[in-house]
Amino acid sequence: MSLAASLRAIVGHTHVLERAAELLVYESDGLPGLHRTPSLAVFPATADEALAVVRELAQHGVPFVPRGAGTGLSGGALADGAVLLGLQRLKRIIAIDPDRRVARVEPGVVNATLTKAAAPFGLHYAPDPSSQTACTLGGNLAENAGGPHCLKYGVTLNHVVAAKVALPDGRVVELGDHDGGYDLLGAFVGSEGCFGVALELTVKLTPNPERIVTLLADFTSIDDAAQTTSAIIAAGILPAALEMMDQATIGAVESSIYAAGYPTDAAAVLLVEVDGAAAGLDEDVQGVERICRAHGARDVRIATEPAARAKLWQGRKKAFGAMGRLAPHLVVQDAVVPRTKLPALLARITEIGAANGVRVCNVFHAGDGNLHPNIPYDASDHDEAARVHAAMKQIMQACIDAGGTITGEHGVGLDKLSYMDALFTPETLDGMCRLRDVFDPARRANPGKVVPIRYCRERRPNTVVNTRSATTSLGATEPAPAPAGPGNAP
Repeated sequence: MSLAASLRAIVGHTHVLERAAELLVYESDGLPGLHRTPSLAVFPATADEALAVVRELAQHGVPFVPRGAGTGLSGGALADGAVLLGLQRLKRIIAIDPDRRVARVEPGVVNATLTKAAAPFGLHYAPDPSSQTACTLGGNLAENAGGPHCLKYGVTLNHVVAAKVALPDGRVVELGDHDGGYDLLGAFVGSEGCFGVALELTVKLTPNPERIVTLLADFTSIDDAAQTTSAIIAAGILPAALEMMDQATIGAVESSIYAAGYPTDAAAVLLVEVDGAAAGLDEDVQGVERICRAHGARDVRIATEPAARAKLWQGRKKAFGAMGRLAPHLVVQDAVVPRTKLPALLARITEIGAANGVRVCNVFHAGDGNLHPNIPYDASDHDEAARVHAAMKQIMQACIDAGGTITGEHGVGLDKLSYMDALFTPETLDGMCRLRDVFDPARRANPGKVVPIRYCRERRPNTVVNTRSATTSLGATEPAPAPAGPGNAP
């Protein structure tokens, strides 16, 4: 029996795709410049089916790539000749426990859907990527996604309590507080699908704040806006979110269906949100407004009503989509620099864009120095494409030189592989390979991602997963034979 036939016996005939026309939609993720073609795509509907698929792939020794909604921005969920394992049908919210403030969910649950389900209990799920109306929690786990509100509330790692994981060889492990002194859950979060497949997540839910106020400050100087960011934090105010957009981004948003009323003649705007107990919140609002005006803000708009706040956020959340009006392709980057280096880095990014003859649009999490320089371009114009990629390489190197790193939330994937050598020593990269071997010694899960392959050439025997004692400490269960039909996985 062929692999495709075996997989169809598990998930049903219509949920295994083989034809080139069917696979075309899975050749890219949210970063349209990268393309890879999977050998086939399989879409289980339950955790049992997903586990059975993983075990079937293990029996055949076939590499695979887990994929959620495909909103990632690093080429991390692309399958180059491997099997694409789509998890978006695993979308059950298994349970919400308002007393413990946790939820048990399957990996295909959409981020915003969980917050909607938790709303009747006065709770929400805090990590909020801009793609939260489409991205899945399993994908957020894989990339350690953040979002605007991670400044105050933290990234995905800070909100995952436990995970039930299928290792690439088909064994199941429970990761969490019982990891025997090793933070295996922490290692798994952000592993970009290289360690296995999350079948179930337990995540924290956060109480809704009593009051929320959103401010929009506009500046005639991007340097003034950047300086204001550090001044707000230095004053002891911790906003829930502190976002920045430059004029190029503002123009794209305001000419789109996502227009939010941003002033198009501003060099930059800051979107600042403060939340918490109603008592005393006005002091933070007044403090933010005072600092913005002291640093050259032309105007500060204050929104307290939900509709007005949502309007201001719409422009920020949909900024990446709005850039589709500027060009057919977009390169998105995700470097992180010390917050105090923002003014100098933004000036340097402007210089790099001008020197390469490309247009850089900046929209980013200014509060924690997580830059998102974007360049819209036409990939069919080879000269322009070469200049765009040269500019991005220079921007990333400038961020590294400033004491920063190459990703804050989008992951390394394929897109940032070439930058790993500039940031890490060979010894550190070798250590990453050894950690991967703990979970996937055969290296079949999302192969060719994150660590340059030259650092992981030799397969290392006797890794932790291969020892009986370590298997016990991981809580792994032995794989059962692959089931003969749908729904029969253990």
